[in-house]
Amino acid sequence: MTPADRALFYAMSEEFYASPAVSHDIPSENHARAFDEILRGELLLGLMLLDGDTPAGFALLAKSYSREAGGICLWVDEVYLRPAFRGKGLGKELLSYAETLGAKRLRLEVVPDNERAIGLYRSFGYTPMQYWQMVKEL
Repeated sequence: MTPADRALFYAMSEEFYASPAVSHDIPSENHARAFDEILRGELLLGLMLLDGDTPAGFALLAKSYSREAGGICLWVDEVYLRPAFRGKGLGKELLSYAETLGAKRLRLEVVPDNERAIGLYRSFGYTPMQYWQMVKEL
């Protein structure tokens, strides 16, 4: 993503957080914070997903270290494709690309009823972890 993608990222972020793929909304100012972090380029990689030259969606990959994996872990933190672009292989392209970034582990989360996404992830070899995710907002 580049600075020119800001408005498009905000619009698609609003669409994503209003979709059934997400279990809760977030404050709109968090979109701005995320985009600023993308531009800093240290912890968050923002990718505009294109169908030819047409923006079709976005993905956010967050970088961390995983002692369990013995190296860098990339969280496939968010993947959003606008409805007209689903089923065209863009999700497969994204997951294939993520595998080339040198991480020891790719990790993601998905709402349990998003069967289409779960099927895609399983086809790429993702398996469920036997952990509950717990968070504390600060």
